[in-house]
Amino acid sequence: MTDVKRHPMTLKPVVYTLPGMADVATRQVAYGDGVAIDLYLPPRPPGATGRSAAVVFAIGYPDPGAEQVFGCKMKDMASYVSWARLVAASGMIGVTYSNRVPDDAHAVVAHLRANAAALGIDEARIAVWGCSGNSPLAMSLLEGMRCAVLCYPYIGLGNGPEIQQAAATFHFAAPAMTLEQLPAIPLLVARAGRDEMPGLNALIDRFVPAAIARGLPLTLVNHPTGPHSFDLVEDSPTTRAVVQQVLAFLQIHLGA
Repeated sequence: MTDVKRHPMTLKPVVYTLPGMADVATRQVAYGDGVAIDLYLPPRPPGATGRSAAVVFAIGYPDPGAEQVFGCKMKDMASYVSWARLVAASGMIGVTYSNRVPDDAHAVVAHLRANAAALGIDEARIAVWGCSGNSPLAMSLLEGMRCAVLCYPYIGLGNGPEIQQAAATFHFAAPAMTLEQLPAIPLLVARAGRDEMPGLNALIDRFVPAAIARGLPLTLVNHPTGPHSFDLVEDSPTTRAVVQQVLAFLQIHLGA
């Protein structure tokens, strides 16, 4: 573990809370060399059987670099922990993980599917969640997912020059994709109307009509006054409503 002091942003949880989220049980699954998977488990009544839907929180940054900059692994940031707890309190398994390189995410998802029975996961009901610079990596995981959520995303058609420039600046993974390669699964995009990240909203604003024209099942949630990372930095009724919409979207499409 690095001795870098944790960046204040890593200590900010989601501003919305649910009863019981602080008491969610967790399970760590050892996987591979230097990769660990954390499962945040929904409460289950005594005697309940069956598997649960799961939401994988995609991480588009390598943990060795994240630890140098932020002082902790991405999965241990309060944002990821609180989102995973919200998902678990909403009846789904929240999945976070460490990595060596962002592409480890594909092996993590494959491991979840191959070991779904032992992990209590319904492999037919898995979603992916990505935010900001993690979104291009999340979009590369869409094949076989039931649905996906992208919050204030660098909308990850990673062969565009704007994405490549942002990836070079902020050091996130940007797998090359085209609109035609995206599977037609339900996708929620949460847009921050006052996002200060250069060019980010311009990417969203081009993607949305193109996705609609292609007939993709897209839901756009616009937070008109929201800044980047509004779920962490702006405690307002609108922010809380957007988080509620994200959780409801996941519950509806995962059958939770």
